[in-house]
Amino acid sequence: MKKSVLTLLALAAMSATALAADIKPALVYGTGGKFDKSFNEAAYNGAEKFKAETGIAYRDFEPTGDTQGEQAIRNFASRGFNPVVAVSFAWTSAIEKVAAEYPDTKFIIVDAVVDKPNVRSVVYKEHEGSYLVGVLAGLASKSGKVGFVGGMDIPLIRKFECGYEQGARAAKADIEVFQNMTGTTGAAWNDPVRGGELTKNQIDQGADVVYAAAGATGLGVLQTAADNQKFSIGVDSNQNYLHPGSVLTSMVKRVDLAVYNAFTDTKGDKFTPGVQELGVKEDGVTWAYDDNNKPLITPEMLAAVEKAKADIIAGTVKVHDYMSDNSCPK
Repeated sequence: MKKSVLTLLALAAMSATALAADIKPALVYGTGGKFDKSFNEAAYNGAEKFKAETGIAYRDFEPTGDTQGEQAIRNFASRGFNPVVAVSFAWTSAIEKVAAEYPDTKFIIVDAVVDKPNVRSVVYKEHEGSYLVGVLAGLASKSGKVGFVGGMDIPLIRKFECGYEQGARAAKADIEVFQNMTGTTGAAWNDPVRGGELTKNQIDQGADVVYAAAGATGLGVLQTAADNQKFSIGVDSNQNYLHPGSVLTSMVKRVDLAVYNAFTDTKGDKFTPGVQELGVKEDGVTWAYDDNNKPLITPEMLAAVEKAKADIIAGTVKVHDYMSDNSCPK
């Protein structure tokens, strides 16, 4: 009896090892580069957390163009990688094609919806997180003028801007909001020089707080704001540490969770397809508060942003989603 129990335990251990060995995670970033200190780097951090906890390695790829993204996704699937995570709306059509070709592979796409039985789509309520940092911008602004610099001019980034504007107006009804987009192609995510130029132009018009939602381009926004002794607001990852005393806060978008959960759920045979939408209530988006920006946040600002957060969770504040009708209330 004892021998048979030990045999069963050994077989179970072997089975668990085999299961872990069968997990071959892969990650394809957006075109802004892995270490953009923002969107892609959040995805990388989620993958690294999984690797640290499980000891299971993953493969990743940094496309520099749209065709490379589809090639990488198909290449990973053809080589037996599972799951394959695509971090960008830019890979929507690629996932639609490749998921149909490899029905036994699990795919995850971030920032887009693909309706396939083997695809999980993770989207965020960026307008809610942007509302929170907008409240802080409105309260921090002494000029009554704030700015927004987006990356690629797409409805998703307009969604950030619209939420930010609503939050700023909630804090200061007559506030003026400047906005610029960096470009109309994927290159707009990786142009910090242009980001800095747009920021300087907004500062010259009187903006004293500028929110960047532009991937690596945002690094130029944050640098220019610091150089001109103005406030900036980071995005996706917590960027407060980049320029302490100048970065007012960051709108944190938990892309790391999407990647970490995708890997973990596949490993544990708990993968589910369909749409996951993460907002303030789900801790999918929030504002960053740490030692780097604590001296910048007054008790009044802290109370106001925490009230706004609670009101969004309770449903008493409903932030308009630009993508619902491509408009932003004034």
